[in-house]
Amino acid sequence: MSGLTTHVLDTMHGRPAAGVGLRLSRGGLALASVVTNSDGRVDQPLLAGEALTPGAYRLEFDVGEYFRSLGVALPRPAFLETVVIDFGVSEAGAHYHVPLLVSPFAYSTYRGS
Repeated sequence: MSGLTTHVLDTMHGRPAAGVGLRLSRGGLALASVVTNSDGRVDQPLLAGEALTPGAYRLEFDVGEYFRSLGVALPRPAFLETVVIDFGVSEAGAHYHVPLLVSPFAYSTYRGS
């Protein structure tokens, strides 16, 4: 499978992060806007096949809203309101998986498989 996928793991509660709103853009142009499913994943690739071309992309995850929806008491603005991941795609036709592991005060990401 080629294209761009993502998933979100809630490290505070030790489970997939269901219901996280996220957006994909490139050069300021919105490409996708979705919400994670019960497994913390998106149902379809954000970009599939040839639509994923080399260049700079941005993923934005609405983590402050997610943690508030679970009853976590966060200040406004939260320490992490929106997590932004700027990443590059160098291989046309490849598969890029960009996971987010997040708590209210920390996050990490990597190129997954």
